[in-house]
Amino acid sequence: MEIKTDVVIVGTGVGGAFSALNLPEDKKILMITKSDLESSDSFLAQGGICVLRDDEDYEGYFEDTMRAGHYENRKESVDIMIRSSQEIIHDLIEYGVDFAKKDGNLAFTREGAHSRPRILFHEDITGKEITSKLLMHVKKRKNVQIHEYTTMTDIIVKNGKCAGILAKTADGEEMKIYAQDTIFASGGIGGRYQHSTNFPHLTGDALDISRKHGIRLEHLDYVQIHPTTLYSSKPGRRFLISESVRGEGAVLYNKDGERFVNELLPRDVVTKAIREQMEKKTERIMYGFPWKILIRIRSWSISQISVSGAGKKAMT
Repeated sequence: MEIKTDVVIVGTGVGGAFSALNLPEDKKILMITKSDLESSDSFLAQGGICVLRDDEDYEGYFEDTMRAGHYENRKESVDIMIRSSQEIIHDLIEYGVDFAKKDGNLAFTREGAHSRPRILFHEDITGKEITSKLLMHVKKRKNVQIHEYTTMTDIIVKNGKCAGILAKTADGEEMKIYAQDTIFASGGIGGRYQHSTNFPHLTGDALDISRKHGIRLEHLDYVQIHPTTLYSSKPGRRFLISESVRGEGAVLYNKDGERFVNELLPRDVVTKAIREQMEKKTERIMYGFPWKILIRIRSWSISQISVSGAGKKAMT
């Protein structure tokens, strides 16, 4: 099968959907995803989304971001992210995203590496709320077609430039999708790990294809490991314990009932501390939920699981 379009977008999560909505409506857009629309990591995101609180918050937000990135961040990119955050939040609200409010104003919580609360959220399903609302609007666009269960296998190269992609459907049909512009928004590599909170089909296909064709990639060694999930000895995708739980006051204990790390440090620091404790104590880490914190936890799903214990639940 051959298809000609103006833009092909690989991925239908937040990145792909937001890209489609920001392209001119006179452009023909084709979006593909390896599974169904809801099986993207965007749907799994729990905690929330960061935003610049006010002009006085800029320096603190910038420093927090640079410190969390070990000062290897591209400063221009950090600046764009911070300065555009308020406009993007405004757009998301216009698309119907229902961020939590307190006394009629947007409510903020705090997460790791942030020096102040600047996280907007919707219960503990912020990713699902944002992605579903964006996809709802994408589906209304007459210029957008979506192909589920379609996997990119390569790019089409003409005269040294990308001219689209090769793809394969679930029933094995091969597709040539010619496009003036190609957007990769296909997620990460979590599916390659034995233990992961990500969907198993997210295996970094776009990265492999990019390396094959000499497309420049950066910092592939920087793989973020989320500190906390619900422990299970069984294989398969884990239930993620949102960082916002620690932002609300939950704490980490080792098997001796000792706190061993500031729970709001950057994720890589907290993860390293947990690993060291697990290797030293040969035990699972305990996550503390003081009862006053349980009352404040936004997540019905997380609090439901936690309350079933005796104030502590085994985590790793």
